[in-house]
Amino acid sequence: MIEQFKQDVDAGLSADNKFLPSQYFYDAIGDDLFQQIMAMPDYYLTRAEFEIFNQKTQELIDSFGIEHDSFFEIIELGPGDGKKTKKLLKKLLKQNYDFIYHPIDISGNVLNQLEESLNDEMPELNTRPKQGLYFDALASLKKSDHKKIVLFLGSNIGNLDDEQAADFLYHLGSNFRHDDILLLGVDLKKSRDIILPAYNDPQGITASFNLNILDRINRELGGNFERNNFSHAPEYLEDKGVANSFLISLAEQSVYIKSLDKTFNFTKGEKIHTEISRKYDEEILQRIIADTDFFLDAKICDSKAYFADYILKRN
Repeated sequence: MIEQFKQDVDAGLSADNKFLPSQYFYDAIGDDLFQQIMAMPDYYLTRAEFEIFNQKTQELIDSFGIEHDSFFEIIELGPGDGKKTKKLLKKLLKQNYDFIYHPIDISGNVLNQLEESLNDEMPELNTRPKQGLYFDALASLKKSDHKKIVLFLGSNIGNLDDEQAADFLYHLGSNFRHDDILLLGVDLKKSRDIILPAYNDPQGITASFNLNILDRINRELGGNFERNNFSHAPEYLEDKGVANSFLISLAEQSVYIKSLDKTFNFTKGEKIHTEISRKYDEEILQRIIADTDFFLDAKICDSKAYFADYILKRN
């Protein structure tokens, strides 16, 4: 992992338009900060999807089309604290469905905390976490002949641009059998006054989350970033439905990264692009899945229609 981190940091900071992949937000400190972000009043995404899992649990289960006498697997990509998914798992257990739950995450810290909480809350649940990259873990599960329901929640797909999202879903589908299902959670397009505060809280938690990627480079790669020399800068392009996060250099400066034995120069006002958060409508999703084997089978929304969980099946 550290070699990949080095390569990605080198590539991103060497680019004409500097960037750092958002996956590197998530170390132990980043995981904790993101949990705080999800609890913020303006961060509607988690609450909206939680409402779906809390109030429309049976609708979700019905959309899966699973039989009581058949065994199936639930695979979740990037489960976080599992708060939403626990509502679904508890309902399935209560209705005596026979299944196994595979949470997959790159963060061992996330998986350890999740497994501990699941053991406490649902000791009867058959849980088998898998640490690693999504496609690597899915490939190992592909050998199973059982029906699979793959959860990709939280609008995590929105961290990819449309071309990357289409490629991701194409390769994801290559790990599916014909009757497998994808439950895809997406943030829907809305006005700037609703979306932008979700990425720029007055407490500065999101700013700390964004700046932590520089601290992580310092800790793990021997960088000498001065975080006070950078500021968090979100933007939302309402016409395109795209939110972006940047770190802006507040001065002309140079940063040395020991493990790369390389110095990176920044001009005052220069941006490092750290995250994209795509907002969707059905037209955008149809365009993204056009070259995949998926089709949109059902759509389940929260009461404000801020968020949607789509059921995708294979042609």
